[in-house]
Amino acid sequence: MSAMTRTSRTPLIAAGAVAMAAVLLLPGPASAGTGHGGSTNGDAKGPTEEGGDGTLIASAGGISYDRSKNGSGPKSGAIAPTGAYSPPPCWYGPTYTPAQFKKEREAVWAVDSTGHEWDLEQQERYVKGKPYKNFNLDKAGKGYWWTAFPNKTYPPGWDKCTKETFWVDQGDPPPADAPEAIDAEILAKLAYAEIRVPGTKVSLAPEGATKVNLPTWAWLDAAEFKPVSVTARVDVLDIEATTTAVPVSLKIDPGTADAETYPENGVCDLVGDKIGTPYAKGKSKETPPCGVKYLRSSGDGSYPLKATVTWKIHWTGTGVTEEQGLPEGEFGAEQDVVVEEIQSINR
Repeated sequence: MSAMTRTSRTPLIAAGAVAMAAVLLLPGPASAGTGHGGSTNGDAKGPTEEGGDGTLIASAGGISYDRSKNGSGPKSGAIAPTGAYSPPPCWYGPTYTPAQFKKEREAVWAVDSTGHEWDLEQQERYVKGKPYKNFNLDKAGKGYWWTAFPNKTYPPGWDKCTKETFWVDQGDPPPADAPEAIDAEILAKLAYAEIRVPGTKVSLAPEGATKVNLPTWAWLDAAEFKPVSVTARVDVLDIEATTTAVPVSLKIDPGTADAETYPENGVCDLVGDKIGTPYAKGKSKETPPCGVKYLRSSGDGSYPLKATVTWKIHWTGTGVTEEQGLPEGEFGAEQDVVVEEIQSINR
């Protein structure tokens, strides 16, 4: 069973019986948005002073994303972080005003789907003053009920946010026993998961079929390969973080051992705003700063040249005075290269 928001029981459900047992009593709605970092709702509205009567904010604790500076195009895709890095497995975020939480929880109790004993425990906790009274209705406009959210990719640790729904006064920090409470760093890591970079098809010269033993120039379109970024924000807390990916190098894998790369390690660094240098007339006898030389014909087929761009990642956010780093990421794609058995050509 996939994670989803529900009102007939506690709103967090996990796939599989073991996972369900682990999170059955978690109170927060499960995230169900795009990307692999969490969920989003660009149309989320803040609560009214009276508390409102609808969904407070986006289902992942009020997180919204600005993707307007993302990479685009049909071949764009998500960066794969290098090393053992993974996005936050779970977090706590503001979810309900007092009126909204009262409406949600009373609807659950009314259908008696969670069991009399659990309902009584909940009523003791949120209505009868142990420790909250009447859903904190007297604090409408002065804080929010916070719940737990798992990362929808379910990485290791996704079920460790087991704290019951809790209250946080406006302007106060979350309790110390909720270290996974949403903050700028968590937002930055979730924004990382939402970054999309342009496809990595490289331009090659000569065009069409390349030739055996003839250096082939390779480069990327400088107009497309520029820094991209995503901003994640929680409006009701007035916190945000912007994560930026900057292209730093291109690695060329010719797709066969019968080839040489330029430079020898196959890694072409960013120079200025360019990776590689476009071929120009008269350079046929020069060694390309970035490219490949095939030593054997591809016969009736082609070689799967793979071009992988490495992106350096950094972020800034609320309360952060200097740029912070995150692990580099990669994005690559293959393209077919036909190599003909011709030793030289005239230009």
